[in-house]
Amino acid sequence: MLVVRAALFFIGIISISYHQVGFTSFVIIGFLFLLITNKEKRFITSLLLSFLISFVLFIVSNHFIDTLTISKEINIILDRLLLVVILIGIVFHLLLYKKKVSWYHSKPDWKNPIILPFHKVNIFWFWMIGIVVNGSVYLYFIVQKDVDYIASLFWFCLFFSLINAVFEEVIWRGLLLSAINENTSRWFAILVTSVGFGLLHLSIGFSIPLSLLISVAGVIYAIITLKTNSIYPSIIFHFIINIGMVYSGFII
Repeated sequence: MLVVRAALFFIGIISISYHQVGFTSFVIIGFLFLLITNKEKRFITSLLLSFLISFVLFIVSNHFIDTLTISKEINIILDRLLLVVILIGIVFHLLLYKKKVSWYHSKPDWKNPIILPFHKVNIFWFWMIGIVVNGSVYLYFIVQKDVDYIASLFWFCLFFSLINAVFEEVIWRGLLLSAINENTSRWFAILVTSVGFGLLHLSIGFSIPLSLLISVAGVIYAIITLKTNSIYPSIIFHFIINIGMVYSGFII
């Protein structure tokens, strides 16, 4: 039944992103049916449902922002700040169920390696190599931009990258990963938060293939968070990726 919840959750994110009221209503009815008929996983069911309801409020709030006469840069920054709506929705749900609000806010522990079939990978070097490889890819696009272009986007890039990295990581690798991991299994928690994280980018105009590629990044962020028992390495990783996305032209 966990697979059904995950499928409904993903369909819900897609339908809300594309403003499909009919499909969204179907998903919400599905979750309500599961809430009534299956008490065993009621917390997880209502957690995913609370996210979707908060996501709807996030989309509605962004529609209001779009009606304002402001620059594209300010519009994007406000859009990212409105992620607090989703964050508040999740926190409210946790408090409603009298659960501890946990989000891996400890100092990183770099001692736990990633164990592969024939090799162990030090988590610190896995993190560093990931940053260098991804940074190098974006650097290829950035060096083709002129200095004036880079300078003109400096403050926007800084604020967008920081706000987006912090809010998205606290939501996905903090609150949701922690709550789902404690109440189901580690790999289910990684799957739901990573795919959901990727699909959420549909709401800002990314294609499905690109959103699914971002889900792979979500898996990496989740593994780093769980291995270090800290969200901060993933926030730094995400922050650097965001800088690359801005300067390579993917955001503005």
